[in-house]
Amino acid sequence: MEREASELFEEFKELTASEFFRRNKQMLGFSGKIRSLTMVFHELITNSLDAAEEAGIQPEISIDLKRVDKDHYVLYHMDNGPGIPEDYITKVYCTMFAGSKFRNIQSRGQQGLGCSGCVLLSQMTTGKPARVISGYKKGEKLRGVEMTFKMDVKTNKGLILDRKPAEVTNTGVAIELQFKDVSYSLSEQGAFEYIRRSMIANPHAKITFRDPTGHKYIFERATDVIPPLPKEVLPHPRGVTADDLIFMAKHTDKRRFRSLLTSSLSRMSTKRVNEIQEITKIDLNKRPKDMKWDEAERIVELFAQMDFMAPPTSGLIPIGKVQIEKGIREILDPEFVATTTRKPKTYRGGVSFVIEAGISYGGNSGRVVGEQKRAEIMRFANRVPLSFDQGSCAITEALKSIDWKRYGIRDLENAPITVFVNIVSTNVPYLSTGKQSVAPEEEILHEVRQATMKIARSLQKYINAKRAAKDEEMRSKIFETYVPVIMKEAALLAGTDVPEYEHILAKVTRRPKILDEMDVDLGELADDDIVGEKDDE
Repeated sequence: MEREASELFEEFKELTASEFFRRNKQMLGFSGKIRSLTMVFHELITNSLDAAEEAGIQPEISIDLKRVDKDHYVLYHMDNGPGIPEDYITKVYCTMFAGSKFRNIQSRGQQGLGCSGCVLLSQMTTGKPARVISGYKKGEKLRGVEMTFKMDVKTNKGLILDRKPAEVTNTGVAIELQFKDVSYSLSEQGAFEYIRRSMIANPHAKITFRDPTGHKYIFERATDVIPPLPKEVLPHPRGVTADDLIFMAKHTDKRRFRSLLTSSLSRMSTKRVNEIQEITKIDLNKRPKDMKWDEAERIVELFAQMDFMAPPTSGLIPIGKVQIEKGIREILDPEFVATTTRKPKTYRGGVSFVIEAGISYGGNSGRVVGEQKRAEIMRFANRVPLSFDQGSCAITEALKSIDWKRYGIRDLENAPITVFVNIVSTNVPYLSTGKQSVAPEEEILHEVRQATMKIARSLQKYINAKRAAKDEEMRSKIFETYVPVIMKEAALLAGTDVPEYEHILAKVTRRPKILDEMDVDLGELADDDIVGEKDDE
């Protein structure tokens, strides 16, 4: 029996964002027991760091993870940020695509899904509500509220189950969530490792973590310097599409399209606009809403042929080589560290980015596999650890393409080193919605290689100096062992007293000289950023 079209469309339903992600939680990164819990830690830590930094507060986070049963945990997360006003709590934790991360600005997160995604996962796996205590300032008065709520996926809003005043002594937010079908692990992809790596990229923060066994870890801050806030930057002409121009045109308050171009795009002067009008023969004095698709396409095609200044980089805030070194030393306590921050570059002609890199040797560098120390690759994007999908990431690809033997490392996989790489950008080109691997853009691959080879040369100098000192030490010990014996036996055969030979032995072993040289060399290496060396092509 055939059915009419109208009957078929009676079953047509419209999904809210919450309903969509309830059915597709893997798009939020919640896939697999270990990964799901790590992503919860990621979302909550990221939000706490962002909130504290925006308020000019040194971040301090406390996390308590308790095991209720196998794969069933209670997570208590607290920070010292500015807190969330009572009217905004359910919007932050229960509304998908709500937040302040939808601008062209360097940001740890960009989707507005983080906290609400955690509440959704908790609700889906346990059916339990979330509980939040928020302390915040209203004027000069400190206020506190405790709220218990659930997410209504049908309306993409929160359902408040209980609300009452709370006694608080300072600003900040504490949230309690329960999860099932997740797993805590000390593996490279686990929640503990996520905290450890976050501290290297965010040395200005302090995190206290109590694991399910009751063990308490305190990760102290390595610096008191709070990073400056990034600034929003206008899109570069080389980075926009025809659809972007049409969207701008529909949502602008400008009266003429030429005004839209100069106010909405960077490096766009009146002279450039006149040049565009002359070449395309498009009347740019028309109303933006009258711009047609084919006209927008012609303008974008011309953008690709024109020479523009590189996009402004004032909106990019790298960690900085000094701060990276402090973070590495605090967490890894290495024997040797070298770091570098590259100059800003662009990919796809119009998106600016910065690559930072660090390498450490000795101490707690590397990762222990069985009884052997192996190399550890730490990947970051805007200070956020990328814990998964390492094999498909451009950072991994670039590191493995380097000839490490040139730098005294026979096998990268089995070397006792840690390599740190951070990409900073307003638009990191991720490979998937999970945002765990960077796309292999040619310019990014090149910059990662150059940054890493630069610090690898510094490590090579250190290892060579250390090896030379060791060889000299062995040579000195041989002389110190046998010269006294030879002198005594020779004196005995000659029937004379043993002469003074210490000054001669010192000259032969050259010990004072070698020690002096090592003090100088190692001091220089510790501060060496290899400034002025040419890049390897």
